[in-house]
Amino acid sequence: MSAHHRAAVVALTALAPVSWGTTYVVTTEFLPPERPLFTALVRALPAGLLLLAVARVLPRGVWWWKAAVLGALNIGAFFPLLFLSAYRLPGGLAAVVGSVGPLLVLGLSALLLGRRPVLRDVLAGTVAALGVSMVVLKAAGALDALGVAAAFASTASMAAGTVLTQKWGRPEGVGPLALTAWQLTAGGLLIAPLAILAEGAPPALDAGAAGGYAYLALVNTAIAYCLWFRGIGRLTATQATLLGPLSPLTAAVLGWAALGESLTAFQLGGMALAFGATVAGQLRWSSAGPTRRHLAPHDLAPVTLPGERLPAPHIGTGPHQRRPASVLAVGVRREAGRRRGHNWSAS
Repeated sequence: MSAHHRAAVVALTALAPVSWGTTYVVTTEFLPPERPLFTALVRALPAGLLLLAVARVLPRGVWWWKAAVLGALNIGAFFPLLFLSAYRLPGGLAAVVGSVGPLLVLGLSALLLGRRPVLRDVLAGTVAALGVSMVVLKAAGALDALGVAAAFASTASMAAGTVLTQKWGRPEGVGPLALTAWQLTAGGLLIAPLAILAEGAPPALDAGAAGGYAYLALVNTAIAYCLWFRGIGRLTATQATLLGPLSPLTAAVLGWAALGESLTAFQLGGMALAFGATVAGQLRWSSAGPTRRHLAPHDLAPVTLPGERLPAPHIGTGPHQRRPASVLAVGVRREAGRRRGHNWSAS
């Protein structure tokens, strides 16, 4: 991936956490109070059904249970746990706990993807968490154990969903739109019974609330999650998750601009730290990170890493034209077969 292409992918993916950072303002200014599960349901299920109608692709085979697992981790468990922690924890502590997501992704990537943590990424994740803490953490009373547990569980759920999304990729011929539709629909169906049992019938909605819910479902969820899952397929899981601090930073800026909240010099310093760590987490050097090994004469096929694509082979027109890698690989196999006495014409 070229530098310009990577920058474009990062910028588009970053729009997702920026959009999620608007949730606080929309929720406090337009939506009915004390209805977190109903809000989570309206965010997920209508958006999933809409995208499903547009994509017109259903899961097949193992992707029925894979979509259900990803939908549960990224949506069905994440949304309710996130709202529960936000309601029970004071002073932005839920956002502070959520900011350790990049560090959890590093650990899960080592466990599930076999990628050893890079010191640069560990430092970026740590500095980002420190910066977010400086921005959102305020003085508060005793901590609520259930709220802290819910905050950590929501962060772990999203981290696991992010890593598994990259590990499993997408079925052949299925784009980010369909993958997003599957997860939102599955997650919304999991939230629906919880919302009905815990909160009862839907509340009455005025024009502002209807508009707020429409924004959350279409922009904040349908479009944002399409960009997010598309980005996970092109970036490393750590790179994508290190964009997460943009969400609380956006919320803080909107709180200052739209709600008249103050920003101290200490908070501005935290913003600079978190934003700098986010940018540093997107930088790739040739001496670190995933690398592609070169083909040797005995290689049977080019090797790629998850989320990485080989450039198209150059095919010349002269007598010394290069053959595509697939043709070269077949030739190597045939030569090896002849040496072993194997009849490749019958294969």
